[in-house]
Parts: sequence; structure tokens; C-alpha cells
Amino acid sequence: MIRRRPLLLAAPAILALPGAARAQAWPSRPVRLIVPFPPGSTPDIAGRAVAAHFATVFGQPFVIENRSGGGGTTGTDAVAKATDDHTIGVSINAPIATAERLYPRLPYDPQRDLALISLLVRAPQILVVAPQLGVGTPAEFIAAARARPGAMSYASTGAGSAAHLAMEALKILQNLDITHVAYRGFPDASVDLIANRVQAMFAIAAAVIAQSREGRMRALGVTASERFRGAAEVPTLAEQGIGGLESYAWIGLISPAGMPAAIRGRLEAEAIAALRVAETRTRLENAGFEVMGTTADQFAAFVAAERRDWGGLIDRLGIRLDL
Repeated sequence: MIRRRPLLLAAPAILALPGAARAQAWPSRPVRLIVPFPPGSTPDIAGRAVAAHFATVFGQPFVIENRSGGGGTTGTDAVAKATDDHTIGVSINAPIATAERLYPRLPYDPQRDLALISLLVRAPQILVVAPQLGVGTPAEFIAAARARPGAMSYASTGAGSAAHLAMEALKILQNLDITHVAYRGFPDASVDLIANRVQAMFAIAAAVIAQSREGRMRALGVTASERFRGAAEVPTLAEQGIGGLESYAWIGLISPAGMPAAIRGRLEAEAIAALRVAETRTRLENAGFEVMGTTADQFAAFVAAERRDWGGLIDRLGIRLDL
């Protein structure tokens, strides 16, 4: 948030605030909004939703630049290293909150090189299982896994992903022995889950709710504190007695740490305003998101908790990856 002191001595105050002067003239040309995933991905959808609003209120184009690679770290690194005051970006859980624990040679420091502007959207995960497993509740799934230690397997979108960490947390909480199988994405993992080649996985709601409603997989519980609007028929894990497993996939607006605070403050305010527009909210909710639109301070507190909780689990599991 921007906190302005009273201008008791107007001229000296103006001279002391070069960042504020730069902010008044900003943007003076088109702004890059870097998305670290391909067009049509969920971060791309969220980025374009705010970019359209920014272009209108700031009077300059906000040009989406898709820079995929490294699980989102390539594009996020490009934001971190930008020095022109006309580059911002969106990013997700890992590049911001857990990459520094996953990648020993990460080319940027998320806490030093990035500034957090607003948490835009989030979506809980859903625990889904193959119908052939014959279970209908989390308790039945846990009982089945305990009855056959090591015999069941679960899918994820890769080591260190939100899907992987959520299941590993469940395994620790419930003392389960289930084998991890990594996939390139949810589509491939879903095919094998439906065929019972793997028996379970955590996935964002948008990736699995349609197959669940069609009966091709069975949804057992949501990793949110309350029922998710996009899948209201699925109880939370907590209300079924499985506490301590709140988990979200999320997308936030970021900038280089060196961008003046006054500019970041304007972007924060307009990101919040963009997500209050009914048409924008509806479009994002229909894409499977819970619309957030937080302040920078709220986003920072959220990320700090993510770093603490999931970073600790990564260290406990000894997960280390190469870029």
C-alpha cells in the first residue's frame, strides 16, 4: 500500500520523491506483461484479464509475452531481471514460493529480486480416485491404502508440484505408503487415472471436475477451508475429518523489486479494481478460479505462509531439481 506523508514543505518533498515523479509519468510506452506459461494456460487467462483493464486505465498497451520453461521459472526470471520500469508479470506457486528450495541453481532470488503486487486468483485441489478402486470417501481411500501398503500409486504433474506436495502431505498425516508417478500434465495423468493405471491424484478443480461429474473419476474432497463454488457438490477434506491439508494453486501479479513503490501501488489498486468488474469475475470463475484481488501486504503474508509450509515439506522430503 502507498502511505503518503503530509507535504509540509512541498518543493523539498517533491525533490525527495523521484519514484513518485516517475510514477506520475508512467507508463510512457507499452508495458510488457510476462506470462511464464503458454497461451491458453491458466496464468495466461489471469494475466490477460488484468492486462485488458490496465490498458484502459493507463492509456498504453499491456502486451502479453508468453515465456515458458523451467516450470515457470524462465518467465519469472525475466521479470526479476527487468530494469526498464515497463515490465511486470504473473506467476504461480513454485517460481515465487518454493523454487528457491527446489532448485539449488535458481537464477534469481524470489525474495530479493521480485516485488509482490496482488494475489489475483486461486483454486483448491480435489482428491480424485479411479472408480475401479471402489471408494467414495477420503476415509475409505485411506483405509484402502493402508490395507495394501505400497500397492497403490498416485499421479502428479511433477516432483515439487502442488499436486505432488499435497499427496505427500496426506501420506505423512495419515501414514500411507503410495507410489508417486510423475506426468507432464493433468491430461496424461487423467487418462491413466481413468484407466486405473494410477489410483489417485490431487488436481486443480478445473482439470478434473468435468470427468468427475461424468463418472469417469470420483472426487472425494477439496483442499479448501470452505466448499469451492466451482465444485460445490464436493465436500472439503476438513469437513470429512481430514484436517491440516489446505492447499491451493494460485496466480499473482509481480514486478521487479526495483520498480518504484508508487508504480507498484497504482498497479495494486487497479488489479483490485479489475477483479471487481462483474464480467471479469464471471469469466475467471467460469475458468475454475476463486477471484482474490488482494493488497500487496496480504499477498506477501500469503506467500510467506506458503514458503514456510511447503518449503518445510520440500526439505523434509529432500526434493531437489535441476533447471
